[in-house]
Amino acid sequence: MGSKECFSETTIPCLLLLFCLGCKCLASEFAVTQTATVKVDATPELARKIPDTLFGLFFEEINHAGAGGIWAELVSNRGFEAGGPHTPSNIHPWSTIGDDSSIFVATDRSSCFSRNIIALRMEVLCNDCPADGVGIYNPGFWGMNIEDGKTYNLVFYVKSPETADLRVSLTSPDGLQNLASINITVSGTSNWIKMEHKLVAEGTNRTSRLQITTNKKGVIWFDQISLMPADTYRGHGFRTDLISMLLDLKPRFLRFPGGCFVEGEWLRNAFRWRESIGPWEERPGHFGDVWHYWTDDGLGYYEYLQLSEDLGAAPVWVFNNGISHHDEVDTAVIAPFVKDVLDSLEFAKGSANSTWGSVRAAMGHPEPFPLKYVAIGNEDCWKKHYRGNYLKFYNAIREAYPDIQMISNCDGSSRRLDHPADLFDFHVYTDSRTLFSMRNTFDRTSRDGPKAFVSEYAVWQHDAGKGSLLASLAEAAFLTGLERNSDIVQMASYAPLFVNSNDRKWNPDAIVFNTWQHYGTPSYWMQTLFRESSGAMVHPVAINSRYSGSLAASAITWQDSGNNSFLRVKIVNFGRHTVIVRISTIGLQASVNALGSTATVLTSGNVMDENSFSHPKKVVPVKRQLRNVAESMQVSLAPRSLTSFDLALAQSKLVTLAEKNDEYLRSEI
Repeated sequence: MGSKECFSETTIPCLLLLFCLGCKCLASEFAVTQTATVKVDATPELARKIPDTLFGLFFEEINHAGAGGIWAELVSNRGFEAGGPHTPSNIHPWSTIGDDSSIFVATDRSSCFSRNIIALRMEVLCNDCPADGVGIYNPGFWGMNIEDGKTYNLVFYVKSPETADLRVSLTSPDGLQNLASINITVSGTSNWIKMEHKLVAEGTNRTSRLQITTNKKGVIWFDQISLMPADTYRGHGFRTDLISMLLDLKPRFLRFPGGCFVEGEWLRNAFRWRESIGPWEERPGHFGDVWHYWTDDGLGYYEYLQLSEDLGAAPVWVFNNGISHHDEVDTAVIAPFVKDVLDSLEFAKGSANSTWGSVRAAMGHPEPFPLKYVAIGNEDCWKKHYRGNYLKFYNAIREAYPDIQMISNCDGSSRRLDHPADLFDFHVYTDSRTLFSMRNTFDRTSRDGPKAFVSEYAVWQHDAGKGSLLASLAEAAFLTGLERNSDIVQMASYAPLFVNSNDRKWNPDAIVFNTWQHYGTPSYWMQTLFRESSGAMVHPVAINSRYSGSLAASAITWQDSGNNSFLRVKIVNFGRHTVIVRISTIGLQASVNALGSTATVLTSGNVMDENSFSHPKKVVPVKRQLRNVAESMQVSLAPRSLTSFDLALAQSKLVTLAEKNDEYLRSEI
């Protein structure tokens, strides 16, 4: 037991007095305004051009980002192949309309397509069928978004030995609300017939289904049933509302199709480009065993290249290098994989007269795609056969396509690579405090080696929530470091890009969607404040403050579409208190104008605030006009915020920037 201490009558009042004085001192300390100075040196000689490719996108088939996401196909398992090549097989999510006494369905191997041989056999058993008929229905990916007045393109293959009368409808989930329907007569034949029709919706239902019914007894086979909205982006099959979110980021590259999706848990389930090209009906599809769902590969290699073109982004093709999560191909027998990749490059880059270029041309793109970047595998550096396999791919590609830039999986940020590469891959998923501290990561990277490709970065774990303000601020600080180090960092992209709210395999993500809604997380909105950085001029920045450990900043000069020139100073306040900052600039070749100068702030009342379907813009950037602007000005930074100051510059600045860009291009040549 411890001993007791005795206090005199005067001791306690004295202690209370000291305690109160201490509290006042502590309170006054917290009440002191935090101040800082951010100095931007815009001297032309110190300016440096940021690579045109700095900020882009990484798309992975994860979270149903493609199937049931940006790829607008509404039918899930349209070819009945998801159950595998064995029969009978699971046809999920297809289901029957009618009971066991009136209808029987099963899969067989009677398809007319050699690469996906499964078809659905439907036997109608009833002589006196219900008035509404019996048949099959497909709910799509957690429901189909059918909208009043819109047109939907229906394609399916069918055969029946006897004449069959079908009714194809778009209905509510319970089948009671009819949104669109068409009656189709199938002439009795032993051959497959392709049916193509348009359905125009006369009503809206966000969770609709497609159903095919009949009242007549008999046997009917179905295969490759597709329903696509007519208004896809540029008619290329992409969901317009989600693509608009990507366009708003002004991406300079698109890395695809993964990620772990490229590797597979096992090689047999890895993405195969050959099986994802050609007519959609003939693509066998495959089970993505890393993220545990089937894709029919309607979104295939060709479509990824097309999407890159539609976005105005350079394609970055990530291919399998003979390695999955659980098995590897020995370097001694990797040659077929190398040949396969060379064929994929010919498909993208070859002339319309070449073997694989002619296949691309037949698909509707006679001109080659400008494929310049390839990643040899994904996160495989530590695998036994990676280096041996890598060199086989590297040497073969370099010989056949000298212009292609090759990306190694091995991190070269802290030490030189032991193999040749044009770029090295750098991935980071961590907590917010750690990522904020990593804003200086590339300060010490050797400038003599390959460039860095930060192809996957994000805050995750406990302080990320489902996309918190806190996460976005740490990421923004990290990006200011990438801007400052863009002489060695050539490309960067957030990951993952998309998540269907019904299948959240990874958390958080930049864009959340369901069948008809979408919103950007704070991390998405943070990236909109960096979209003008690619190709801009970056300037040295110095932060002077006792609180500089909670601040991060970068400065660029850029031009808008009207050739107006701006100095943009982005500052992250990662601390809990308001900071009064004096921004001072030297070396500007033009005066600063109040007209057109703005401040855009990303913040919220709680650092863990998130956006949602009910509050999609709870945490978004808010822009306001700046009135008192000059080459030296005082501003207030909200706690836990990202603020972007755009200072409008006089027209004379345009000449300086153009001259600087010309000088950079001459030095590159």
